[in-house]
Parts: sequence; structure tokens; C-alpha cells
Amino acid sequence: MSHCENRVETPVVATAEARQEFAEKVLPILESRFGAVRDEGDQWGFTVVVDGAQLRNVVLFLRDGHEYRVNMLLDVVGVDYLGFKDYTGPRFAVEYALKSVYHPSRRIRIKVRVSETDCKVPTISDLFPIANWQEREVWDQYGIVFENHPDLRRLLNHSEFQGHPLRKDYPAHKRQWLSTNDFLLPELEARLEAKGYKIISRSKEVVPDAEEYLTGSIKQ
Repeated sequence: MSHCENRVETPVVATAEARQEFAEKVLPILESRFGAVRDEGDQWGFTVVVDGAQLRNVVLFLRDGHEYRVNMLLDVVGVDYLGFKDYTGPRFAVEYALKSVYHPSRRIRIKVRVSETDCKVPTISDLFPIANWQEREVWDQYGIVFENHPDLRRLLNHSEFQGHPLRKDYPAHKRQWLSTNDFLLPELEARLEAKGYKIISRSKEVVPDAEEYLTGSIKQ
């Protein structure tokens, strides 16, 4: 009878010392190669500010560098600094939160400041597929354009929505009418066909009657 020994690997635990060591090691490289600057406003974590033109280079370096392997994108978020006390820089920013799957102490936030008059950054959706929807959400809510994104359209607000509701100058109580359904079935059908499925009966767009909506008599 053979004997199999169950071996359980000891998980790597994130520590404050390891996080500080990672920051001190990678920051000089990001500074010298990509012109990154540490964001001193982040008192609890490790954030670097980079120019939009260097964003993809920084992400690739952190993701593919054999020594660092910061290979998980946690989130992409927008920031509107309008009315922010003592702030004098560009109105917007996009922040990218990344970590290493294998070394949880390796965490970093990359910040790109974005001018209101040139409100765009390059997409990283081809580098991290999860960024596809995250970038769409930031575009939808803040109006920041992600250049070369394959499908940059609204994600949370409807297709007829005007403006971007997380901008601080957007009227908080404004309501916007939707006159038709957001029609998503053709996209689903196209994806099914790309996977080899045959569409037997194609869907048709349903346009609700506006009068029924106004009187509240439409059936859900």
C-alpha cells in the first residue's frame, strides 16, 4: 500500500514591514525609468503618480517583471477634485489598484491625473481584461475617455443619459427620462455566434409606448 503525504504550503502573509520593503525597492526604479512620483497624500498605502503616456509601460513593468509580478488588477476608479481644499492640479484622476497574487505585501496604486480639457487616458483593457468593465464604469460616471477601449459605452446609466453623475457639478437630484429599452440582445447573439452557436430566431427590439409610461399603465 502506497502512502501519500499531504503537504500544505505555508501561505505568504502580508506584513507592514514587507509592504514598506516593496515600496522602498520599486519606487526608485519607477522614478528613474518612468518619471513616477510618490503621492505623499496617501498616508496609508503606496501610491505613485505617473504621466498618462507612461501608464501602460508602468503596468507592464509591474505585471511582467520577473522580480515583482504585480499581476492582479483590483480596481480602476475615478476621482473628481472639484472643490477639494488646497488642491491646484488637474481636475480629475484615474487610480489603478494592483497587487501580487503570490506576494500580498506587494500592493500599489497608480494614479494618472487628467485635465478637464484633455480628459483621456490610454486603455489597459488589453493588459487586464477585467479593466474593460471598470473603465466603462469610470467613463460612464466621470466622462473620462479611455483611448482604444474596444467598447466604450455606458455601463450603469442608460443609453440616453446625458452627462456624468459622479462629477461634482452634476445636479444631484436631476432625473433623466429613458424612452426605450437598452437593447443588449444583439450583442449577446453575436457572441453566441462567435462561439459556434446557431441563432434560430432573432430577437426584436421592444420600444415601449411613451404614453403608457407616463400614465403608469404599462405592464412590467
